[in-house]
Parts: sequence; structure tokens; C-alpha cells
Amino acid sequence: MTGPIRTARRGHVLEVTLDRPKANAIDLATSRIMGGVFTEFRDDPELRVALVTGAGDKFFCPGWDLKAAADGDAVDGDYGVGGFGGLQELRGLNKPVIMAVNGICCGGGLELALSGDIILAADHASFALPEIRSGTVADAASIKLPKRIPYHIAMEMLFTGRWLDAEEAARWGMINQIHPADQLMEKAREMADVLASGPPLVYAAIKEVVREAEDMKFQDALNKITKSQFETVEKLYRSEDQLEGAKAFAEKRDPVWTGR
Repeated sequence: MTGPIRTARRGHVLEVTLDRPKANAIDLATSRIMGGVFTEFRDDPELRVALVTGAGDKFFCPGWDLKAAADGDAVDGDYGVGGFGGLQELRGLNKPVIMAVNGICCGGGLELALSGDIILAADHASFALPEIRSGTVADAASIKLPKRIPYHIAMEMLFTGRWLDAEEAARWGMINQIHPADQLMEKAREMADVLASGPPLVYAAIKEVVREAEDMKFQDALNKITKSQFETVEKLYRSEDQLEGAKAFAEKRDPVWTGR
């Protein structure tokens, strides 16, 4: 696929590149395209991992396209399936998503990054929520960020709009790893390949349990598992892959995962 969103399949990995010069900002049309891309990724059994990055070496994504808004794009318009950026509200996405942040990542761009499961960043990447300066609220970040990093740091970012460099973002646990800019995609692809070689049904079970248990008490979530109330967990326990894992261990070989 070409246009504002470029995609490439590499084995079981789908690489998604946001490519809207000059800054990779997202307008309504781009958001709808992204929703379609991530929906197809979710529903394609051959795809196991998504790797998301931005084109160029300066911007990952600054979020909402204010120029498009000035030309008539409504901030409460139709973002398409999955909400803004196609990921934040996409139901049933039980596959790993890696974000390779290659530059400025702010506003809705940071909210997009937080929608991933693993965030790798170039050493020159920077992060902020500048919505406060334009009199708006970073809605998704207000929900997500205080659960991901220390509360006081999240609130400082939301209240002041101040920037974090990659080192500070890593220190607070916002991102997983920092890499030299010219090595970022190589390292991200290495991680994607590691995940793509793993058991897809286990990933699905992990993501569903983590997502559903977020607002549950520990014992309630555990009881839901033991009572067979998580669809992905039950599918895993009844799968060929479950048997394959046990066989491979007994035979001292690497398992061959099929997702069945």
C-alpha cells in the first residue's frame, strides 16, 4: 500500500509507516485508512506482529493535523474504525504491536505510541503532550499515561506540556529501549521477528487477559480464567499449539507454532 500509510508484509510481520510530509500528522482521512490497515492486520491469520513507525528521521507523529482542522476537518469527526489512528479503540486486537519512534512523538502521536505493546525509540526521539497550550485535553493520554508511568510525572506532562527526551522517557518506563537512529528499524525488526516466531495463541491470551483485567480485582480476574470465561485462553488450552509446546519440550526441540 502507498499513500499516507505505507505497508509491507515481511513474513508474519506487517510493517506500517505513517508517511504524510512534512510531519506525519494524522487527519480524518488518514485515520480512517489506518483503521482499515489495523483491522486487516487483526483479522489476517498469517500476520502475527505489527511494526509501526514514521517516515523520515525527524517526526514519528505529532498527532492531529491542525492544518487539516483549519481547512474543515472536525476534531470530533469520523476517525473510522479503531478511533484516532486506528488503534486506540480497535476491539479484539490480540496481536503484539511494536512502535518504533523515530523522532518527535507528541499529542495524538504519543497517544498512538501508547496504543502499542512495546515502544522502541531513536536516541533523538522526544515526547510531549502539548494540548494544554492550545486549551484542549489529551483525552486518551489522560486515561493511559498515569497507568503507565508514575502519576506525578504523567500529571506534570499533562499540566505543563513539557518535553521528555528519550533517556527520561526510558527512565520513567514510558519506552522499552533506546537505539541509535540508524539502528532503530534493525532493532525493531529483530524484536518483531522474535515475537513472530513465538506462539500466537499465547500472545492472544496474554493481551485479552491484560486488557480485561485492567479494571478488575486480582481474584475476580483469576476466577474468570479458572471458570473458562476468557475466549482466547480456552482456545489456547484446546489447541494443537498447546500440545505442540509440550511435545517440543519433551523432545528437546524448538516448537513449530501454527496458531491452531
